[in-house]
Amino acid sequence: MLSKHINGETKGTRLGEFIEQRREERRIDRAVAESDVEDAAAVSASSTAPAPASTQDGGHVPSVISLGQVWVDIMMDVDELPAPGGFAVSNAARPVVGGSYRVLDAVSSMGVPAEHAGVVGNGVWATMIREAYEHDGIAHVGPSRLDADSGFRLVFHDGDGRKTFVARYGVEAQGDAHTFDAVEPEAGDVVHVSGNTLLDHTAAGIDEFMHRAGDDPKARPYRLVINPTNTLKLVNDHLLEDLVLARPTWSCNRQEANTLAERLGVDLGEAGALTVGGGFDQAMNALCDALGNTLRAPLVVRAGSRGAWVREPGGEVQHVEGYPTKGVHTRSAGSCHTGVMCAMLAKGWSLADAVNIANAAASLAIQRHRAGVPVCPGYREAVTLAGVAAR
Repeated sequence: MLSKHINGETKGTRLGEFIEQRREERRIDRAVAESDVEDAAAVSASSTAPAPASTQDGGHVPSVISLGQVWVDIMMDVDELPAPGGFAVSNAARPVVGGSYRVLDAVSSMGVPAEHAGVVGNGVWATMIREAYEHDGIAHVGPSRLDADSGFRLVFHDGDGRKTFVARYGVEAQGDAHTFDAVEPEAGDVVHVSGNTLLDHTAAGIDEFMHRAGDDPKARPYRLVINPTNTLKLVNDHLLEDLVLARPTWSCNRQEANTLAERLGVDLGEAGALTVGGGFDQAMNALCDALGNTLRAPLVVRAGSRGAWVREPGGEVQHVEGYPTKGVHTRSAGSCHTGVMCAMLAKGWSLADAVNIANAAASLAIQRHRAGVPVCPGYREAVTLAGVAAR
């Protein structure tokens, strides 16, 4: 539990208050560092040495680099789950590559280079993952483990539409603080961080990468995008602090945004509450405004067929309309949305335009599926539905 000493007493404090304290400490450290740089510049003002060359390579094609985890989902349809010690027959069983692969698959579908920087193992499941990468043009640029396999999940879908998960973690969850040391994003790249990497040993690597990224988005040549997933409530306080301090672009569904607001002690007030009579738009605006103001970072909150609400730091909340359609399966198209948004940011689109195209792609994705998983459309199909010209 977070705590601080006030007048000799130890009192509980909200995570949000702790983050504000650390922000102030970082602001002071940065001011001191900038002061030292100015002093050094004054000393060498008469030097004829050339200025440092720009690190931006004119020939570099911006890519999306995911620090997320990838495993295999074994999808099993059952009428109902058996009682402990019981027996059930699955109507269908389908192995599909899951986790952050679905984000990268959407990126590749948009014609943008997709790279996975997480750990992949050696074995039955890792072979399936590597074959999917080769088929979909995804590059694995992260560590490989030859002594153990990647993990898998059993996903039981019952007759009431509920999904029950049983996970067997593999090497994807066995990283450390150095897992992402070799990741050096270039100008225009987008680095994607998923919530599935924030709960185990590999989270230490995410934390180290956040420290390297710093707390000033304008000083980074690349863009950070965090997709927290529904595990956000389990992320430890210290890591969540570092994620918030890095000021990435947050891409959440409404449930995840509410959980994040709760973790940070954000008061949504009466406007943030949904009522029996409706008030959805008002609640979404209040949620995005209050949470975005606390994060001091770009925020995207998805709402299915209603599209998404977007807020840039210091700006007004903007509703980007969705493209209502009829889904043909029960899996969410959230990964498709996140991947397309990241790809469009790498292509140079504004955040609102990227979200518009992602809304269109997600709408198309839930109209089709492969083994129960939404299939992301191609770039031209997505931009055509979004009503914008392809770049």
